[in-house]
Amino acid sequence: MEDPELTKLGSSLQVACVQELAKNPIAAIPPRYLRPDQEPTNATSPLSIPVIDLQKLLSTSHQLDSLHAACRDWGFFQLMNHGVSESLIDKVKAEVEGFFNLPIEEKRKYWQRPGEMEGFGQAFVVSEEQKLDWGDLFYTTILPKHLRKPHLFPRLPLPLRETLEEYSAALKGLSMNILDLMAEALRMDTGDMKVLFDEGWQKFRMNYYPPCPWPELVMGVNSHSDAAGLTILLQVTTEIQGLQVMKDGHWVPVVALPNAFIINIGDTLEVK
Repeated sequence: MEDPELTKLGSSLQVACVQELAKNPIAAIPPRYLRPDQEPTNATSPLSIPVIDLQKLLSTSHQLDSLHAACRDWGFFQLMNHGVSESLIDKVKAEVEGFFNLPIEEKRKYWQRPGEMEGFGQAFVVSEEQKLDWGDLFYTTILPKHLRKPHLFPRLPLPLRETLEEYSAALKGLSMNILDLMAEALRMDTGDMKVLFDEGWQKFRMNYYPPCPWPELVMGVNSHSDAAGLTILLQVTTEIQGLQVMKDGHWVPVVALPNAFIINIGDTLEVK
């Protein structure tokens, strides 16, 4: 029997599609998207998040110190030589772009339903006065399979659904490799990580940030920390950079490397 508390993780009010809003010239940013509450993030820090080579990490024990330092001091790192095939990554990128290029009538089939946050829209919109992000998302549970919303993932168009199934399996294996190595770096029993995460949730979130004529006035996604154990971020294009990480009170821009994943250590794994 399904636990309703596991199938309803927060809710979000339905909002307009920003991609549709941005298709036509606008004279001014609609007030709900203006973000004077956000501190300026035109980061110019000379710092950069660490880069970890997974193959070197697997073959050389002293590389664990680099992983440990990245997790402890940053909570972020870029992962190279991660073992997920380049052809699969290319398919994911192409299918994600294809999804957002669907006509709005098709995307409405996946619109967030009242009282839910999974689906197409924006996350954590709780009032009609709340400021909004300059972006759209599609958010859904992939694992465990019995928690998939029947009107979302199973009804995604092909080949997107098949590509995400393959990608899901690859990222689960990668996640467990990363967690095992983190456990080694912490001198933990790697079996403990397996107990905690092997049957855990896997959620997929696609984000689209349309061009904005006044980008300094809006926010693609509000500043936040991730509540999960690990977030594995794939940037579809490296031509435009947007992600920034707070380090020692300063925003540090992340320059995404080709064929790399950006790994974010979530709140669940933070050690106080």
